[in-house]
Amino acid sequence: MSIAVVERICRFLLPGATEQPRVGAVVAGSADAENAGGSQDRVIDLTSVGIRWMAELLDAQDAVSAVRAARNKARASHGDLLAGHALADITLLPPVERQEVWAAGVTYLRSKTARMEESDFSATAYDRVYEAERPEIFFKSLGEKAVGPGDTVGIRSDARWNVPEPELALVMNARGIVVGCTIGNDMSSRDIEGENLLYLPQAKVYDRSCSLGPWITLVADETTIRTWTIAIAIARGSRDVFCGQTGVDKIKRSFADLTGHLWRSQSFPHGVVLLTGTGVVPDESLTLLPGDRVSITISGIGTLDNTVQTV
Repeated sequence: MSIAVVERICRFLLPGATEQPRVGAVVAGSADAENAGGSQDRVIDLTSVGIRWMAELLDAQDAVSAVRAARNKARASHGDLLAGHALADITLLPPVERQEVWAAGVTYLRSKTARMEESDFSATAYDRVYEAERPEIFFKSLGEKAVGPGDTVGIRSDARWNVPEPELALVMNARGIVVGCTIGNDMSSRDIEGENLLYLPQAKVYDRSCSLGPWITLVADETTIRTWTIAIAIARGSRDVFCGQTGVDKIKRSFADLTGHLWRSQSFPHGVVLLTGTGVVPDESLTLLPGDRVSITISGIGTLDNTVQTV
């Protein structure tokens, strides 16, 4: 029985490159087509056959078919010369171009509880939004400010409690259609947000506060995505200081509910990325420190790794 190959696309730079980022198709480098994020994965250069933007593929009537056609054209045009670049030989960039990045909050019961714990002042608001018809949705980042795999994420120098928030990110094209997913890290300063919920933009939006990657997995079926798990590990030196896991099935709201509210009275001519909330929250005994390493794994996508710096 054949295994269906899931298409994945990325942005990357070649070694020593000074030119514009390139678009690639990520393929399994072994017989195991399920080896998402494995060390044997390779990247087929689609820019070599004229694909300059991921949006060209995401905005196609059938994004999966568009990627396959471009990948097959690249292989046919270049043969063994384009068997693919090893991941270790290229620099992966955040898989976002001109899209804005937005985020939904309080979508997991654990998130509601954590937000209520961080602030007596704001507890009632968080409790109400969890049950409300309208979800919490806020702007997170311009695409150009997002950081990618292997890059550094930031913690605010004026905050005492800084945490990562591992999240599934839905990728939508310019028509508002969910075409795939990636991994997001919604870095947050919880003490600033806890002091007053009106400080949320300062707690959420700052340099290096949004990480995305390692690629976009072109799976849009919500039933399939809800079988995935989200895991996070924070390493300090040679040991893990925090590990946690949750399931996408714990998200209270449907994807259509979240994306529908995002697109109300708004348009996104370049598409948009929506972080869907976190269900794994370290308690106040842990705050990130410079040099910590954050690894977020979503079972259907791969792993996003970043190191922490102060900003």
